[in-house]
Amino acid sequence: MFAISWRAAPVWGLILALSTGPASAQDPRVVTLDDALELSGVAAEADTATTNPRLVGPRAESEAAAALVDQARLRPNPEVSFEVENLAGSGAFSGLQATEYTLSVGQRLELGGKRSARVSAAEAQAGIASLRADLTTVELGQLVRERYLTAVAAAARVELAQDVVARNEELARIAGVLVEVGREPPLRALRADAALAEARAHLVEAEAESLSARTALAALWAGGEAPFVPAEFPNVLPPASLMADATESLTYRVARAESTAAAAEIERQRTLRIPDPTVSAGVRRFGESGDNAFLVGVSIPLPFRDRNQGNVAAAEARLRAANAREAVALADYEQAVASARARYLGAEARVETLSRTSLPQAEEALRLVSIGYRNGRFPLIEVLAAAEARHTIREALIAAREQRGLAAAELIGLAAQ
Repeated sequence: MFAISWRAAPVWGLILALSTGPASAQDPRVVTLDDALELSGVAAEADTATTNPRLVGPRAESEAAAALVDQARLRPNPEVSFEVENLAGSGAFSGLQATEYTLSVGQRLELGGKRSARVSAAEAQAGIASLRADLTTVELGQLVRERYLTAVAAAARVELAQDVVARNEELARIAGVLVEVGREPPLRALRADAALAEARAHLVEAEAESLSARTALAALWAGGEAPFVPAEFPNVLPPASLMADATESLTYRVARAESTAAAAEIERQRTLRIPDPTVSAGVRRFGESGDNAFLVGVSIPLPFRDRNQGNVAAAEARLRAANAREAVALADYEQAVASARARYLGAEARVETLSRTSLPQAEEALRLVSIGYRNGRFPLIEVLAAAEARHTIREALIAAREQRGLAAAELIGLAAQ
């Protein structure tokens, strides 16, 4: 009979401690899908404080863009100038007798709608930042669902591998008894021991993959410890009317907001072609006579060479690029919805067939051949073949349920508005 060496017992104990099998429903480390969404900050309101760096960054960018809108509304500051003329010259201008003091205040006047265009461009950028923050939350929610489903599938495969080990242990025990009583040749016991060793190795691999999947899930909220997840798949349902209005999807709205911002930037750059005059007014004091006089001045740049034509052309090119991305986003959205929906329906059909027809038949076939093997009516190879067929169907059912959940998670993300 095949036996595990006592030297390997600590290793097996560590692996079993990391597996999902021993965890109970009351274990605080067991995380449901709703718990995972809450831990990642996806389930919280947009204005609720979160410590998840995956959400803090985009929300901070949105706050920065909103602050730039307030900055864009401000008008130019006035300028104060103080001049001293005829100071410490020669002859009649020696000393301070002929000194003239001028104090003036100047104000640049924005013409051509610069302020309103600047505010509109800043508001458009703030809209993009806000939508991108919302999109980041949606994408994180989809990633949480995907990794959670992957972790659940890994836990289900561990459970399957444990069942396979238990069944192969029973087969190895029965084979040993039959060999001892002379009803089976020793080769049958060796074959059963080899199958048991292979099943145990597969269990180790499944437990390692489960730990990796749970660690990846915890990384989405910077969790320090890999949580346990149940082996039952959550009920992730896609939206009922996903294709009602593709132009209201969050991904497309981001692309459309980029086009709006590009158009606003063109208007802002065009207003910069108009020069802004600076008017000033002040008072001058003549040191020699002690008299005062008022003065008024106007200065204006002459746009002979720089009329901001390069920036206008660049903004127009960016608008064309944004319009192209908007069209691509709409086409990609419709294709992604159709693809995800097809995957969901296909996986749902596989789940229905495997769970209602294929698996019950395989279970019954294995039960009958196992009874016959115990009674000496079937050889061991028949039992192993029936068990392998059942295990293959169970693995296919796990994969189908995982694919169905992943497609539903993608559809939920696509439907976000």
